[in-house]
Amino acid sequence: MIRVAIVGRPNVGKSTLFNRLVGRRVAIVHDKPGVTRDRREAPAQLRDIDLVIVDTAGYEYSNKDTIEQRMWKQTKYAIDEADVCLFLIDAREGIHPYDEHFASIIRESHKPVILIANKCEGRLQENSVFEAYKLGLGDPICFSAEHGIGLELLYEALQEYDENVEEEAVDEDESLGEDDTRPIQIAIVGRPNVGKSTLVNALLKDDRMLTGPEAGITRDAITIPWEWKGRKVKLVDTAGLRRNSKVSDSLEKMSAANTKHAASMAQVVILVLDADAVLDKQDLTIARNVIDEGRALVIAVNKWDIANKQEALQKLNDKLASSLTQIDGVPTVTISALKKENLDKLMSAVFKVYDRWNIRIPTSPLNDWFADVLGAYPPPLGKNKRRIKLRYVTQAKTRPPSFYIFSSNPEGLPDSYLRYLTNSLRDTFNLRGVPIRITVRKTGNPYADKE
Repeated sequence: MIRVAIVGRPNVGKSTLFNRLVGRRVAIVHDKPGVTRDRREAPAQLRDIDLVIVDTAGYEYSNKDTIEQRMWKQTKYAIDEADVCLFLIDAREGIHPYDEHFASIIRESHKPVILIANKCEGRLQENSVFEAYKLGLGDPICFSAEHGIGLELLYEALQEYDENVEEEAVDEDESLGEDDTRPIQIAIVGRPNVGKSTLVNALLKDDRMLTGPEAGITRDAITIPWEWKGRKVKLVDTAGLRRNSKVSDSLEKMSAANTKHAASMAQVVILVLDADAVLDKQDLTIARNVIDEGRALVIAVNKWDIANKQEALQKLNDKLASSLTQIDGVPTVTISALKKENLDKLMSAVFKVYDRWNIRIPTSPLNDWFADVLGAYPPPLGKNKRRIKLRYVTQAKTRPPSFYIFSSNPEGLPDSYLRYLTNSLRDTFNLRGVPIRITVRKTGNPYADKE
């Protein structure tokens, strides 16, 4: 397997090429330069060559502690870890000074480089292609990431490196062992600047994600493979979510859509709160969306080391009791991502709620519960003034726990009675903190087809 880093200055089409090679739209693509900030990895295959593609931030020089300088550190790491670099230039705009400066850095790294002249959709770009020779990176490949032009030439260029790393890749595969347990996908969401990326870095014990005092640094949802106490995990860092009324920029809309998609695809969502502003209106909106999607939810109250603890806890408990009534017992863990405090406690809560989210209740205890709950509080009268008869219950699926209750006349069963059943089910089988779905279905008449 070849590890390939896509590098170049901003807006030359790196993320478009990343999406092309991966085979789906993973990275956000926008006309605005500098959209990509964190490095993103994904497996890919170009014919018979297995790849790991790494998308990187565009190179912008800075010798100060700025976001550009931190972005460059992420890119430099990707270059150091790569087997080969794909160096992109924009054939429409020609060679820029940044291209030349970046090319000299790549040469000094002594990494194999494939030079790609992107956006070559016509003959107008021929002069730029010839000009690319002065970068000293070999023959450029005429390419169009947007239209898929040049993939055969790229395949031929990568074949050389596939042979060089083939033996190493086999050894790496053998070291993986036979445990093919599917990883748990955990999305970390919240408002901007609450410490989501800092939490990811703290869990990984690595400066994997770009962080800083600026709000809204993360734009893409970045998935990182990880392992916690022997259990495989995919951590997903996401962009901060602001109120829809405050989002007007098209790039921020794309980032928000990316975050919501990541949350909907996760098994467990960690909602990160700022201890000084717990469960404000936007936090509650995010939490309700997670629950509506049927995901397991854990609340992490960050920056606990500098919080007014008693006031924050009181406010959190009040908000949970009054504003998040559709799910009882959401696990809440106070943490400090910056100081790496209570992270094991957080992950323990994540796996406990994940196990509840996956629970399948045996038929016998489920129907014993059903008989007891109906005996304690029978269903009310229906629309036709006849008592509603609930006959039996079965679990339809897990993730989240979902149940069918069958009745010959379910019309008019009030929501309050369904809430009663849900709360009793949650308390009896320890399903606190996970959404529960109960659907009342009408049983068929066994004599309907007989005359």
